Amino acid sequence: MDPAQPAAPQASAPLPNGAADQPPAEPPAGELPVLASTDPVVQTQSISADEIALYDRQIRLWGVQAQERLRSANVLLISMKALANEVAKNLVLAGIKSLTVVDHNVVTEDDLGAQFFITEADIGKNRADAAVPEMQKLNPRVNIYVDTSDIASKGPEFYQDYDMVIATDLDFMTLSTINASTRLSQKPFYAAGTHGFYGYIFADLIQHDYIIEREKSNVATTIKAESATRSVVAFSDKGVENGRAKELVEKREIYSPLLLANTSPLPPEYLNKRRLLKQVAPLLTCLRALWEFQKTSAINPDGDGRGRNPSHASADLQLFTTIATEKHKELQLPIDTLTSEFLRKFLQNLDSELAPVAAFLGGQLAQDVINVIGKREQPIQNLVLFDGDESKAPIYAMHPIFTS
Repeated sequence: MDPAQPAAPQASAPLPNGAADQPPAEPPAGELPVLASTDPVVQTQSISADEIALYDRQIRLWGVQAQERLRSANVLLISMKALANEVAKNLVLAGIKSLTVVDHNVVTEDDLGAQFFITEADIGKNRADAAVPEMQKLNPRVNIYVDTSDIASKGPEFYQDYDMVIATDLDFMTLSTINASTRLSQKPFYAAGTHGFYGYIFADLIQHDYIIEREKSNVATTIKAESATRSVVAFSDKGVENGRAKELVEKREIYSPLLLANTSPLPPEYLNKRRLLKQVAPLLTCLRALWEFQKTSAINPDGDGRGRNPSHASADLQLFTTIATEKHKELQLPIDTLTSEFLRKFLQNLDSELAPVAAFLGGQLAQDVINVIGKREQPIQNLVLFDGDESKAPIYAMHPIFTS
């Protein structure tokens, strides 16, 4: 596959009913125009009849306008391991315009356990090259490109041609560098990874506006801040459906980059409330300790600028335990919630992949990407942690500064 590709086109804004002949009337300040999901202008000019038939189920689920945005989206996926397999599968089946996979590594025997796009015959081949043939069979309409160069060699300008950037199973320093570049290019960014039974999803969408449909309540909707990161910016009546008045509400989410989120406190509602602090997953502490360990190892003169995970050497285990204890205190968490048993289990799970965990996180990540591209539903804000032992996936809004 040719890695070169044209600049990502901008999806045209859908037009209100009747707008083909004349400009739409401006809605009142703070209100949204009501756009029907069966808008014939959108259907005839954007999505063909055979596409409507192919994507019928998901169009019914999230609407023709969201599908139109998906079919215009160019997505960049970095590192093709088990989690990325799941993300790629879901996005390709959803009908995005293009998927570019960047991975300079080759397939090893370790990759065969949880990855379904490759076989034993692919050992020694580039990991992205090996995965693409099976990936393409899922949906021939999607353009799939491969870039076998090292993502570390890419500058900020590389990300400008994409509408979404997803980086999986990379060390903290590499993730932070990519995130800095996506911020310069004003592109939404996700980082995600799995470690055996554990995993995470982090989102930095910079600023993201989306529309939700909801039943009107007795309290009138107003333009206001709902939280430190979320605000209502517009709204409109949608009419009455099944005897219930509905409205469309546009909200705005503000995000923090990974580098700042990694050192931020817990949200204010947790602080000085021991009951809530005791419920915070120790996985948050261990993930921060892992990233700190990776940062420390990345600046080693003998390293390549990438961080590594702790080995089974006693010096590494002691250092990780020390860092974890410090991170736990920084988060103001009760010391008894970070047990030696959990530390041991977390370290034992490093560098391993489990298909069920990858499937769960990959499905959740892909669905959030689809929602963000389609500008519908509330997105992840901003860190999901998954503990397969507990079958829990709490979400924490990690931001350095909170304002009222």
